[in-house]
Amino acid sequence: MFVQVETRRRARLQWATMLLVIVCVLTFIGMALMPARQRLSLFLEWGTVPANIFDTHEPLIRQISDPSLLRLLTALFIHVEWLHVLGNMLFLIIFGLPAERALGSLRFLLLFLLGGIFANLIGALSLAGSHSPIIGCSGAVSAVLGAYIALFPRARLGLVLPLGLYLEFVRVPAFLLIGLWVLLQLLFSYAGPSYGAVVWWTHIAGFLFGIVFALLSRSSIARRMRG
Repeated sequence: MFVQVETRRRARLQWATMLLVIVCVLTFIGMALMPARQRLSLFLEWGTVPANIFDTHEPLIRQISDPSLLRLLTALFIHVEWLHVLGNMLFLIIFGLPAERALGSLRFLLLFLLGGIFANLIGALSLAGSHSPIIGCSGAVSAVLGAYIALFPRARLGLVLPLGLYLEFVRVPAFLLIGLWVLLQLLFSYAGPSYGAVVWWTHIAGFLFGIVFALLSRSSIARRMRG
């Protein structure tokens, strides 16, 4: 599906993407200023720890109603390394702003939150029994990338590249930047404690969620384009 965003329709305020960026950055700064022991305690308390969420001896239906599943949401706003939060925020801005224009701010916020929760849920299920926390909004950003590809499959993005002493403006397919995103996440996954197990399941789940979410939103997007 390709969505053509008309330039003559009345502009609407876009707030969701920047609100998410501000919350993630402020949370990261606040936690970075804490003592290491307190910071680690918060990672374990508010991150998605699969062993704390899914007990293999309890029925899954009973566990779904457990308040500890709130950690599937709070984990989205916790990052350990500044490179990790910077990479997530950069791609959220690049792909989130156009996706938000098409979906609308409230629907985009729902995409980010539900996509991130779903991604963390799949990650936790795949690592049942693990005590390593799943943290960061990579799964939610993956959902945004999935929605972007579904909305703008032929999109090309402008980049400024340093070529020797000059800066060159080039337009590249969005798929190339998404490929770069995949490489960055692969790097972070193998540098982390779970050696890639978490990131791939959460990212794949988030990406597929975003595609489905965008396709199911076609009628709403069409109404926005006519409004």
